[in-house]
Amino acid sequence: MALTVKSTDDHALLNAEHELWATTFSYIKSMALKSALDLRLADAIHHHGGGATLPQIAARVTVHPSKIPCLRRLMRTLTVSGVFSVVQQQDVVVPAASVSNGTCNGGVAAEPLYALTPVSRLLVGSRNLVSIITMLLSPNFVTSFLGIGAWFEHSLPDPCLFTQAHGEALWTMADRDATFDALINDAMVSDSSFIMDIAIRECGEVLQGIGSLMDVGGGLGAAAQAISGAFPSLECTVMDLDHVVAKAPAGTDVNYVVGDMFESVPPADAVFLKWVLHDWGHEDCVKILKNCKKSIPPREKGGKVIIIDIVIGAGPSHVKHRELQSMFDLYMMIVDGIERDEQEWEKIFLEAGFSGYKVNDVMTFNQNSDMDLIISNGNPSPKLSFEKYFTLMEENSKS
Repeated sequence: MALTVKSTDDHALLNAEHELWATTFSYIKSMALKSALDLRLADAIHHHGGGATLPQIAARVTVHPSKIPCLRRLMRTLTVSGVFSVVQQQDVVVPAASVSNGTCNGGVAAEPLYALTPVSRLLVGSRNLVSIITMLLSPNFVTSFLGIGAWFEHSLPDPCLFTQAHGEALWTMADRDATFDALINDAMVSDSSFIMDIAIRECGEVLQGIGSLMDVGGGLGAAAQAISGAFPSLECTVMDLDHVVAKAPAGTDVNYVVGDMFESVPPADAVFLKWVLHDWGHEDCVKILKNCKKSIPPREKGGKVIIIDIVIGAGPSHVKHRELQSMFDLYMMIVDGIERDEQEWEKIFLEAGFSGYKVNDVMTFNQNSDMDLIISNGNPSPKLSFEKYFTLMEENSKS
């Protein structure tokens, strides 16, 4: 009996050690993904129709011949983590090679056939997520979190993690460093092109009946361009800071205007805010939304504010979903931002002067993804209702 208890205790200890190691090595998985982007491994597999052997992959990427065995180890990690999969073994001809005691004759060997998975398919094609993942895994962003422990030792207000690590704010660096600015802009275009295509296809009715839309903080206008393409009669305008608007693409149906959302928002039937409010604290969000409210018509004339952002605690209750939400929230500390739960959103909306809204249509666009979408038709409701963590919220102006 004593042996059984001891064995059970040891088993629990070893399981705990396993979890500790797995958490510690999580960054290895991220760096493996980064190397896959750097080497364009997904593109190499995609080139071969979605399935390729290691020699076929190696022939398409820049890898020194001496490191082909290391590439195999990288592929094993990426396969175990779900980025790629192994669908079958394929016989390949191994050429003859010199060995210490003579020549090894060539022959036939079984090679794994690596295939794209739903995850790696997001890294190929015209609407891929390579740019935003590249930004998130870039040195300027990753190194910011190396000092998070020291950051907690100091009282607020304190420089955010990015400023603490680099001596200047993220947006200051972007303003002076064209390469870093392009990294951010490309990332936002990548994300908007992906998410807006789905949002419009699944939930486009939220934009029906709108004559004009103001995309506040819309960057280079990828989201507005997607909306304009789906609704040609809808006049879409992007408002952003002058150095952003200066880089806006020409030849689109989207208008661009220089402005500061903390000062005012140009008038429109609807104001659109995608991944903007999570960058700012409570008081700043209230100020931004008050300016948005001033710019839209009253409720009876269809004025609305549409927000895409995360809602902590909403959506499926499984551990993976909750973990991703919490990591998003912690990540936003890089710029002193925050992801909010239902109560925190509600408080902001009410303080900004909105009377409330009702979520009445839930659209889950990928059952295998942690990203789900909600729309609201803007009916007044005393209580907010959030179901998923990527949320399209329609808020009616108080008349």
